[in-house]
Amino acid sequence: MSATTRTKQHPHDDAPDTADAFARLSGLSDGPERRALKDELVRAWLPMAERIAVRFKGRGENLEDLYQVAALGLVKAVDHYDPARGHAFEAYAVPTVTGEIKRHFRDHMWTLHVPRRVQDLRNRVRASAKELSQLSSGHGPTVAEIAEHAHLSEDEVRTGMEALECFSALSLDAEMPGTDGYALGDAVGGPDPAFDVVVDRVAVTPCLRRLPERERTILYLRFFGGMTQSRIAQQLGISQMHVSRLLSGCFAQLREELLAEAL
Repeated sequence: MSATTRTKQHPHDDAPDTADAFARLSGLSDGPERRALKDELVRAWLPMAERIAVRFKGRGENLEDLYQVAALGLVKAVDHYDPARGHAFEAYAVPTVTGEIKRHFRDHMWTLHVPRRVQDLRNRVRASAKELSQLSSGHGPTVAEIAEHAHLSEDEVRTGMEALECFSALSLDAEMPGTDGYALGDAVGGPDPAFDVVVDRVAVTPCLRRLPERERTILYLRFFGGMTQSRIAQQLGISQMHVSRLLSGCFAQLREELLAEAL
């Protein structure tokens, strides 16, 4: 094959000439000879796969891990390439390796779960913003400019921009900007037990209203007035034993009604 023909078939100057090897591979059945030839083809095309991996450098993943993912994509390309279709291996391998790396980012690198549609918006917004920044004179593109360039609505651009923040997350131990050692975790609140009290009060209010007036009075004096059963008995002119029985009856009735409403 002449140098001119090779350059036309393969964009990379160091692309190996493996057409004969792939033709031979397609005729081999599974076994040591086929596996050895496949390993040889993977080694020959590995520099191309690593160059593709470098394009994704700086997006939150270690370059060595990207090399591994790219190599996996290359193995898949070698396994499934069919020279009988008449296309150069590189034309098949490049999108296969690129797709494997993109799937790796999509499946493993998002800190928060983001729907596929939003991930696509993020990618389009990111690419458009980068292109516009290269064309502009120093100022970042506006939402309207990105929307026009990417053929998106402004709401879609805002959604894509929000998704940019979901790709990675700060550690709770990270120091907040403009503070003196104040960690992000220090700003995270904890459970407020008062919320449970609010829910319980709202739930029990209709049940309390259905109680007779004397029982409501006893409950009020006991739990809001802080009075003992003996003092309540003296104030109402009944025995302490009677107050105890009335309280127990109120508790049982309220519990029964609340459980019935929860079903």
